[in-house]
Amino acid sequence: MTLDVAALRARFPSLAEGAAHFDGPGGSQVPDVVGEAVAQTLTSAIANRGTVTRAERRAEQVVQQARSAMADLLGTDPRGIIFGRSMTTLTYEMARTLSRTWAEGDEVVVTRLDHDANIRPWAQAAERAGVTVRWADFDPTTGELAPEAVGDLLSDRTRLVAVTAASNLIGTRPDLPAIADLVHGTPALLYVDGVHHTPHAGVDVKALGADFFACSPYKFMGPHCGVLAASPALLETLHPDKLLPSSDAVPERFELGTLPYELLAGTSAAVDFIAALSPLGESGDRRNRVLSAMQVFEDHEDRLRERIEKGIAALPGAVLYSRARRRTPTLLVRFEGHDSQEVRGALAERNINVPAACFYAIEASRVLGLGDSGALRIGLAPYNDDEDADRLLDALAEITGR
Repeated sequence: MTLDVAALRARFPSLAEGAAHFDGPGGSQVPDVVGEAVAQTLTSAIANRGTVTRAERRAEQVVQQARSAMADLLGTDPRGIIFGRSMTTLTYEMARTLSRTWAEGDEVVVTRLDHDANIRPWAQAAERAGVTVRWADFDPTTGELAPEAVGDLLSDRTRLVAVTAASNLIGTRPDLPAIADLVHGTPALLYVDGVHHTPHAGVDVKALGADFFACSPYKFMGPHCGVLAASPALLETLHPDKLLPSSDAVPERFELGTLPYELLAGTSAAVDFIAALSPLGESGDRRNRVLSAMQVFEDHEDRLRERIEKGIAALPGAVLYSRARRRTPTLLVRFEGHDSQEVRGALAERNINVPAACFYAIEASRVLGLGDSGALRIGLAPYNDDEDADRLLDALAEITGR
């Protein structure tokens, strides 16, 4: 099935402003139904979750529907879906909880490909616990993180391995199942940053081998919140700090304070929006419709990425850093003789949004020789079309002096 991009774009009110958005990796645009779900929940009678009043029951329903929606998106058990302020917040909280089980002489493994939100929480927790941090390196010439780069660091003292499902800087998608097989040959748990992966490919957390999988709905056309998925059985073994009266049930014991019901309603709406774009129509369950829709998205985005990549490669002074065999529709590029921030500004003057930075993947940016400044990141979303691509390539040709 070919994605009807024109019909899809009509569902995004923000696109009426006329900008070409290549900033999806930092946060996607939002369809009408998501905004409506947020607004309706905010303006409906609502209370703390319960079973007595209508307002209490509405809150409970919103939470359970959101858990079910995210479970269908990720292929997990809804009883293991945790909501929080952001992926970063959830990861810090899980790092504090898990590090209590570590002892001096234990080890954790992080990678230089990752966003700092899947590095620093573990490194800081390890430092406090007197635990050794071991670093897995990726190949800067190919952008690949080989499974053995992680596997060679493992031992019977490894307690946690943190790795990305897709680099938010250069798009690399490591072979997670192969990495998971190596990790699970040790006592370690595998914590996967799925923030950049989830918007661009169907997710099956079990098939990926992740013990924990974290993602952010605002990257896949939803509202600003974070999600962490794990098996309920694993979560039962963990005991985070919590208020005395708050529930000790899983997953509630990991959710601090009152949940943002309006954002959870928007999250459910985002998953339903994705499922509604399935070539299966209304047949099949939501999980299968989500997977088929994500395949349509992936095909569309990959076609546009290849077109843009080819056009950029023909421009003078272009240096492309996104080179991995399997990757998301994300291109990191700089142009020799041109400051990336100045190129970004020139594109902005043409109403084309392409950010330039290291995007918190500071270790990866340094490995690539870009320091802390990074470069231009061109990130695609399902609503990007060929006209967007033409605008971008024409503008870059003009700016770089072709």
